[in-house]
Amino acid sequence: MSAHTIFDNAPIGSLIAWSDGSPQPPARFNKKLGAWRTNNSRGRLIRKQGARGIGNISLSACFTLHEGDYGAAGVIAIRIHRTFSLDSRLSFTVVARPALGSVRVFDRAGDDAELVYLATNEADAREWLTRHGYPRAVLQEVTADEVGADIVEGRTAA
Repeated sequence: MSAHTIFDNAPIGSLIAWSDGSPQPPARFNKKLGAWRTNNSRGRLIRKQGARGIGNISLSACFTLHEGDYGAAGVIAIRIHRTFSLDSRLSFTVVARPALGSVRVFDRAGDDAELVYLATNEADAREWLTRHGYPRAVLQEVTADEVGADIVEGRTAA
């Protein structure tokens, strides 16, 4: 799929894989494998942003994926996010959509909101919020319309 298809059809919270189509190098080639993983990985869709302009600069629409966290003892030291513009030449695939009834926790309301947690249900989301500092958090339940999109497109829902 193209980046446009992901932007238009994948719901926030979906697990998205991306690839440049090149074969994976053997594990013994650490540098080559690291470079390959830059263009061949997966992450959770946490934000979609439409085209916008700042003065004379025009920014195209894009989406952001949360690739992973690094840390120790329950403390996240580095959070890896990857942002892709809609003109990206990479190939994208929806690996899994969020489950029906799961609840998205956004850091704030509005178009600039970012997914910070995907809870299994509303009770889980509210419990998670008691332990994390998001005073303006917004909860949004995943609907059947979003989950059913795979069935309409002829694939089984993940």
